[in-house]
Amino acid sequence: MRFDEKFLDELKARLRPSDVIGRKVKLKRQGREFVGLSPFGKEKSPSFFVNDDKGFFHDFSSGKHGDIISFLQETERLSFVEAVERLAGEAGMALPEPDPVAAQAEKARAGLADWLELAAAWFEGELRRPVGADARAYLERRGLPSAEWARFRIGLAPGSRTGLKDYLVAKGAKPAELIESGVLIAPEDGTAPYDRYRDRIIFPITDARGRLVSFGGRALDPNAKAKYLNGPDTPLFDKGRTLYGLAEARKILHSAPASEQGDLVVVEGYMDVIACQRAGIAAAAPMGTALTEGQMEQLWRLHPEPTLCFDGDGAGRRAAGRAIDRALPLLKPGRSFKFALITGGKDPDEVLREQGAGALKSQLAVTVPLVEALFMRERDLEPLDTPERRAGLKGRLRTLSATIADKDLAVAYRDDLLGKFDALTATVRPAWTPRQPRSGKWGAPPEARPPTPEGVAAARRLARDIEPLSAALAKAAIDDPHRIDDFLELLERHGFGDPGLDRLAQAIVGLRIASDSLDSGALHRHLRGSGFDALLIDIDRAAAKSGAPFLKSDVTLAAARSQWSYAFEVQGRVAALEEAIASAKSDLADGADMAGLRRLKAERDGLRRQLRSGDLWTDGGAPPA
Repeated sequence: MRFDEKFLDELKARLRPSDVIGRKVKLKRQGREFVGLSPFGKEKSPSFFVNDDKGFFHDFSSGKHGDIISFLQETERLSFVEAVERLAGEAGMALPEPDPVAAQAEKARAGLADWLELAAAWFEGELRRPVGADARAYLERRGLPSAEWARFRIGLAPGSRTGLKDYLVAKGAKPAELIESGVLIAPEDGTAPYDRYRDRIIFPITDARGRLVSFGGRALDPNAKAKYLNGPDTPLFDKGRTLYGLAEARKILHSAPASEQGDLVVVEGYMDVIACQRAGIAAAAPMGTALTEGQMEQLWRLHPEPTLCFDGDGAGRRAAGRAIDRALPLLKPGRSFKFALITGGKDPDEVLREQGAGALKSQLAVTVPLVEALFMRERDLEPLDTPERRAGLKGRLRTLSATIADKDLAVAYRDDLLGKFDALTATVRPAWTPRQPRSGKWGAPPEARPPTPEGVAAARRLARDIEPLSAALAKAAIDDPHRIDDFLELLERHGFGDPGLDRLAQAIVGLRIASDSLDSGALHRHLRGSGFDALLIDIDRAAAKSGAPFLKSDVTLAAARSQWSYAFEVQGRVAALEEAIASAKSDLADGADMAGLRRLKAERDGLRRQLRSGDLWTDGGAPPA
């Protein structure tokens, strides 16, 4: 019988480990944990700990570690299925119906797993034989002594084309089974299959429970086409859901005292994982690809905020960027990531070898939250020396925060990112300075008078004109707040189409949501009391230049509202096109449709011309007055 992760998680959630284990071990509460004498050996001082919050036991005397299922397997010699069946009875859970097809598939998977175990043992043996001399020297140079090889089951695939195949076939394996397990390659021309791994150091890959599912190989030949080679997806191995070292990381995490929340670190390579775990740091790595959504879910099961540590080179930065984009839609309160960067362009393995475990732990402890990493990535895409580029940054921050599925968190991200934007642009934009008179032949100019605060404020307002139509939309919304009732979400997301009015738009939406009876007079009072006095004056001045018919005194209220809605929707369409263009540009490396991108730009530019020229009201698109 096969049990899915959901069933097992529910089973363990219903039973407290201290209750299950307490029937065999006399436990005594010690803080947030329970302690007792080890059931795996004789001892006088208790070294066996049970933690209900983490759902695991750890025995320091024997090094054994696990959950309630593995405890029954260890202490009562039950199979996995037998242990689950007994615990399900205690928890009052009905077992899933046996599936003959699934049972047959499980039997086949078990057979493949047996061949993988034999292969792993063969690889380990080859490393210690004369053929493994170069590999042993390489590992010693990398600072991995022979005493550590068994812990990580390091092995060697020699250069022979069929060495492993011959060994396993002699043990009774069929070539088809070995192809399905991923250790052999079947040529397309129909010739005999051969070993996938040759002249490589072997790193066995296990699933989250520590069961062997595949192998990774590091080439010994520096000129090899592929430095690292992972096994293909098989019935046992799902590359997008597996993380190298996760089972060992789980042990390290749950062996920590309850008072200490250890970090779970995601690094880039096998040796980096091994380096971290040797230093007592729980670490795992994806299979040579970008971190997937499935791998993120695996990480969050163990830790609410794992630390992502990528190399500081271009590839590492791109990997971090892809991880941010994939994580954003999945974020929830209490579920995020942190980012760490090893200094000096080194990786964790180099730091451990050159500076020791303490230095590695110290560097990995310096992290920034995901929201900060996201802001820095977008900020550094281009200089912020023009209004267009600053507006582009602000638009990207809005768009990215909106990809978070959790609405409350999306709003919190947007507010945090825009707050960082405001703080940044306050220092990026050049401050107003009075023009100095030129020196003439009659001598030096008179001393310039310092500007008054009123003059500085006026100069700053004049230095950046508000888009007339955006000002007209804002003025009409303030004069008649009911216009925005059907557009609150769009207004909150895109504002009035001018970055200078974004803070005003957010304030209007907040006030409108808070009060159904908000009228124009009350809205004006609220805005003036919130420091928008000068901006309201600028809006009136810019709106007068717009020629927008919905501001004219001879237009009925119904017609004005219809015209305002049309203009606002056009502005929203422009913003949506901007987002679509940005998304298409980011996909160019993946073969995006250039013709489609040009069509998007043409539509956006055409609407922009209409909005700025006033043709919006003369091209027949707008509702009549």
